[in-house]
Amino acid sequence: MTNLATPLNDAVAAGRAAITVDAAMLAKVTDMVGNLAISLVIALLILITTVFLSRWASKVTRRALSRVRGFQDDQTVLTFAVQVVRVVVYIIGLIAVLQRLGVQTTSIIAVLGAASLAVGLALQGTLANVAAGVVLLILRPYKVGDVIDIGGASGTVQRLDLFTTQLSNANNHKIVVPNGKVLGDVILNLSGQTTRRIEIDFTVGYGEDLGETRQVLESAAAGHGKVLKDPAPWTGVTGLLDSAVQVTLQAWVKSGDWWQTQADLMQAGKEALDAAGIEIPFPHQVEVPAKGASFARILAAPADETQGD
Repeated sequence: MTNLATPLNDAVAAGRAAITVDAAMLAKVTDMVGNLAISLVIALLILITTVFLSRWASKVTRRALSRVRGFQDDQTVLTFAVQVVRVVVYIIGLIAVLQRLGVQTTSIIAVLGAASLAVGLALQGTLANVAAGVVLLILRPYKVGDVIDIGGASGTVQRLDLFTTQLSNANNHKIVVPNGKVLGDVILNLSGQTTRRIEIDFTVGYGEDLGETRQVLESAAAGHGKVLKDPAPWTGVTGLLDSAVQVTLQAWVKSGDWWQTQADLMQAGKEALDAAGIEIPFPHQVEVPAKGASFARILAAPADETQGD
């Protein structure tokens, strides 16, 4: 009996020890899960707080900078500064979240340093847009409200962000251009000056009085209320075409009046030439006679060919 009791006692003792170890391990795992759950909840609260703080900081920054005289008439720098503040708040909040999850600041710096090359290569286009946005902010080739043309895309500048420039064209289409492309392309600021020149080409017949033609066009331009008196409207012969003489009208207006005044002057010039009896000829074709024929005819060009010309 004694021999049987000894192994039984050993088994019971081993079972008790295993149960004790399992209980301690379970308690440790429970503590770890509890601490992780608490950390996740706190990290989530920090993240939510960061979102609200970024919005609050953006509003405060916009309100504060709007009181500065230099920012009241130019929303470009103001919008850019608000974007920078928002990004900075997000970065601080992200670092706080990582620290709460147990990632040390030194580890974050080490990881960022090790991954900087890979991130830079992967996001080189995005980082280039940010750098271009900073350069555009410094050089100031345009500001919010200007009408610009970038690589054939034209419109009114609505916003300059860290990454893109947003335009709105005459049809109210939203155009988003990366800042890197803006900086690397030709920027045509159509409203960068206070005045603009209108230039319209008219054609008259070779038999018409060119002096009278110029006077009629100058009078039509001078009679428009939006045309500036200084510099005065100018006309001149600028081309001898196949079936007409080209006379160009130039007039200066304020930048905001350019589009409508150009349309008005085009209509007024045509009507003034008609009233003066000055011919605006259609394109013509000359029918070359066959060998030995004694006549030739001048034919009006067909409609489709006229449009092609």
